[in-house]
Amino acid sequence: MIELAGSDIGRWIAGYLWVLFRIGAVLMTMPVIGTQLLPMRIRLYLALALTALVAPQIAEVPQLEPLALSTWVVIAEQILIGASMGFLLQLLFQIHVIAGQIIAMQMGLGFASMNDPAMGISVAVVAQVFTMLVTLLFLALNGHLVVIEVLVESFTTLPIGQTLQAVDFHTRFSWVMASALLIGLPAITALLIVNLSFGVMMRAAPQLNIFSIGFPLTLVFGLFILWVLLGNAAGQYHLLASEALIWLREMVGAR
Repeated sequence: MIELAGSDIGRWIAGYLWVLFRIGAVLMTMPVIGTQLLPMRIRLYLALALTALVAPQIAEVPQLEPLALSTWVVIAEQILIGASMGFLLQLLFQIHVIAGQIIAMQMGLGFASMNDPAMGISVAVVAQVFTMLVTLLFLALNGHLVVIEVLVESFTTLPIGQTLQAVDFHTRFSWVMASALLIGLPAITALLIVNLSFGVMMRAAPQLNIFSIGFPLTLVFGLFILWVLLGNAAGQYHLLASEALIWLREMVGAR
């Protein structure tokens, strides 16, 4: 009959439990998998499956008393590391959401909103188009597999018990706004020229009712410009995704 000591059971549980907290935090906060599109139960099963595969491959974890304060500190650290990784990935998606909101406002479609099933909030239709596009690109280019690879590697570069280094999220937010403006800048410039043209026409011929045709023409031009922008969406996404994944690796010390 196999007999297990209490220390052996504690070591076995801790070896899986610490890993589960980090993996679960990432899967609960990262794009696509961590949204409402995937049921909570499926995310939990996926976290347990990844834990069962990853835990035997990592080095020894620190042995702590179950009710000690240091144990709860380690738990909080693993959740913080995983949530920070997922939050950094969310910034990649929010770039396109902000860009879509900016373009929608310039087109006159700011009032046209729909419910985002992933986030559970109302966003502009153009922003929802950008969100669906970046989601498909994220899955088609195996972004989720790269994230899992970095997550598994983080247990080597950032072992359990080691504190996460400081992350400058202010720089990340600045990068989000700058990238969103760069994506929407061609559409903003083109629509500004269209509005200036309407202003010149209104000034030259006041008897013409430009306002009656201005909105539909702006909308048509906006849809055409949006169609042109989507032609280069894959290249823009590749650049932004590469930078986001580089920052993700740097945050956990991976190379």
